[in-house]
Amino acid sequence: MSIFPMIPYGTQNLDSDDIQAVVDTLQSSYLTQGPQVANFELAIADYVQAQYAVATSSATAALHIACLALGLTKHDIGWTVPLTFTASANAIRYCGAAIDFVDIDASTGCISVDALSKKLQQAAINNNLPKLLIVVHYSGISCDMAAISKLCQPYNIHIIEDASHAIGGKYQKKPVGCCDFSDCTIFSFHPVKIITSGEGGMITSNNQDLTEQCRLLRSHGITKNPHTMSKEHAEPWYYEQQQLGFNYRMSDIHAALGLSQLKKINHFVNMRTQQAQTYIAAFAHLPITLLQIPSNTASSWHLFVIRVKSEAKITRKQLYHALINAGIGCQVHYIPVHSQPYYQALGFAWGDFPVTEQFYDNCLSIPIFPDLKAQQRVISQICALF
Repeated sequence: MSIFPMIPYGTQNLDSDDIQAVVDTLQSSYLTQGPQVANFELAIADYVQAQYAVATSSATAALHIACLALGLTKHDIGWTVPLTFTASANAIRYCGAAIDFVDIDASTGCISVDALSKKLQQAAINNNLPKLLIVVHYSGISCDMAAISKLCQPYNIHIIEDASHAIGGKYQKKPVGCCDFSDCTIFSFHPVKIITSGEGGMITSNNQDLTEQCRLLRSHGITKNPHTMSKEHAEPWYYEQQQLGFNYRMSDIHAALGLSQLKKINHFVNMRTQQAQTYIAAFAHLPITLLQIPSNTASSWHLFVIRVKSEAKITRKQLYHALINAGIGCQVHYIPVHSQPYYQALGFAWGDFPVTEQFYDNCLSIPIFPDLKAQQRVISQICALF
C-alpha cells in the first residue's frame, strides 16, 4: 500500500466563507425552506441565464418531478442513455413509464446524434415514440443540443438535460442550463460535483407552467396560493393538496452553502480546466484515449476520463488496482444501466448497446478537483504504469 494519503478522484472544496454561511443560517429563524432557498434559485437562474429555477432535495428528486411535470405516465415511454448513473433511468421508471436507451458517441461519452436519429425513425415506423428524452452531459461535456432538439421537434418529444456533471459548462457560448433547446435542465450539488450544497438539486427552465408544476410536486402537491386554490376567500391557515406530491424540498441550510459555493464556481471550473490541460499534455504519448471536447462546447470537467487502448501493456482492471494501491483514487463511470439486474429483468441484455459497453470496458476516472495538490504524483504514477 501507498505511504502517501489517498487522493480521492473528486471531493468538495469548502472554505471559511462556506462554513460561515451555514453558521449564519443555523443562527437565523429559518432552517428548512426559507429565504435562502429562494435566493439560491434566483442566483442559479441568473447564472445559467434561465427564467426560472426550482431547488430540490437532490438531482434525483429533480429528475423525478420534471418527468411528472412533463406528463410522463405508465402509458408512455421515456428514453435516456445507458452511460449514466442509474438515477437518470430510474426517474422514468418512477413514473411507471416504459424505458429504452440510445447508445453514445464514444468520443464524448454523450448521446450519439446518429443513433438517436435512427432510433427515432424506427420508433415512428413502429408507433412507439418516447414522450420524453433525458440526455446526459457526461463528465461536463454538453450534448449537441441543437441537433437533438431538431430531431425531437417533429415528434413533439420533451427534452430534459441531465446536467448533473455540467454546471459551469457552456454550449454555443451560453451556459449549460439556459434551456434554449430543452424543456428543463437538472443540476446536482452532491459533494463531488462542481459546487455543492451538501446534498441537493435544481431544475432550470423557461417554461412557467412547468416550473409551477415542479414547485407543487416538490412540496406534497400542496399550495397556499389563493389564486390557484379552489376555495374562494380562504382562511389564512387554509391550504390545498391538489396533487400527489413529494417532500423533495431543499433546506435553507443546504441553500446557504450552495449560494456561497456558487460565488466560486468560475474559479472552480478554471482550476479543473487547468488540471485537464495538464493531463492532456502529459498523456499525449500514452496508449490511452481521452474524451474529445467539441469546438462549440466548454466542459466543466466534473470528471477526467481516460480509456485504456487494447495495445497497452496494462488493462483497465490492472490500472485501477495499481492506482488504488498507490494511494490514488479512481472510479469507473459508469456500469451501463441496461446491464443492472433490475433493467435486465425488464428485458435488456449485454450486447444491446455496444458502444456504451466498449466504453465501459476500458474507461477510468482519475482525480480532478480544485484542491488537487498532487497532480504530478498522479501523472508520474500513470506514466510509469504504461
